[in-house]
Amino acid sequence: MRQFKLRVISIMALALSAGAAFMPATAHGQIFVSNETAATIGEYSTSGATVNASLVSGLSQPLGIAVSGSDLFVANHSAGTIGEYTTSGATVNASLVSGLNDPYGIAVSGSDLFVANWGSGTIGEYTTSGATVNASLVSGLNYPHGIAVSGPDLFVTYLYSGTIGEYTTSGVTVNASLVSGLNSPIGIAVSGSDLFVTNFYDVTVGEYTTSGATVNASLVSGLSYPYAIAVSGPDLFVTSATLGTIGEYTTSGVTVNASLVSGLDRPSGIAVAVPEPARLGLLGLAGGMLLMRRRENRQ
Repeated sequence: MRQFKLRVISIMALALSAGAAFMPATAHGQIFVSNETAATIGEYSTSGATVNASLVSGLSQPLGIAVSGSDLFVANHSAGTIGEYTTSGATVNASLVSGLNDPYGIAVSGSDLFVANWGSGTIGEYTTSGATVNASLVSGLNYPHGIAVSGPDLFVTYLYSGTIGEYTTSGVTVNASLVSGLNSPIGIAVSGSDLFVTNFYDVTVGEYTTSGATVNASLVSGLSYPYAIAVSGPDLFVTSATLGTIGEYTTSGVTVNASLVSGLDRPSGIAVAVPEPARLGLLGLAGGMLLMRRRENRQ
């Protein structure tokens, strides 16, 4: 029995040692940002380091950007297309979806893409393979701009009317004026039951619930024309179109770094990808324990 315990301890130590070699202590996120004027997508770490300022280039007025796994989906406003690229910068399909009317915001959920078409006043639905599900999933909108998806719901900002509308991913209107009285809302991000919205001319980020209640209309203030916004865990990342920066703030409104990334060229879209931690160490531990038990049972 004592010999068995010693063997178990030995195999646990080996498995934990192997796990330490393959499992990172933390999973660091990556920020992807579309530069409208430079026609590029840049990649940065969430600590502000430049990974590749021109990860993807030669785009056509890129605005909204969404990330799913190892894929980036970008709305090319002037070309009326959605392009697909890998997070390593390779082109998958520069015209995955075409024939759009001034696409601005884009959101991804599972195998579906939802696109806000500024010119046609519609939200279109497409698959991540480029197939059209419904080009006018929601229609009759007033210049839709930003879009975010959470479960069965879509949240859309309207720059001119100062409102946020809520719709289902099936195209049903839940509340066309879920939140009103905003000052030029553009970017929108959702986390749990909270919505975070950039007010371009009000130079603030406001927080609201997905039910439409105001949490803090000036959660972050004193910004310089905030445009796009992304949320990752307890952090908000906000672009300034005029300053060419990405600022980092907590979801409680505390400034972490107002110029986390600088030197950008009208950053108009932002997405944050967080990789899953490796599980090899835990699998090695479980496998080692099982193997030792089988060996002992045979003796």
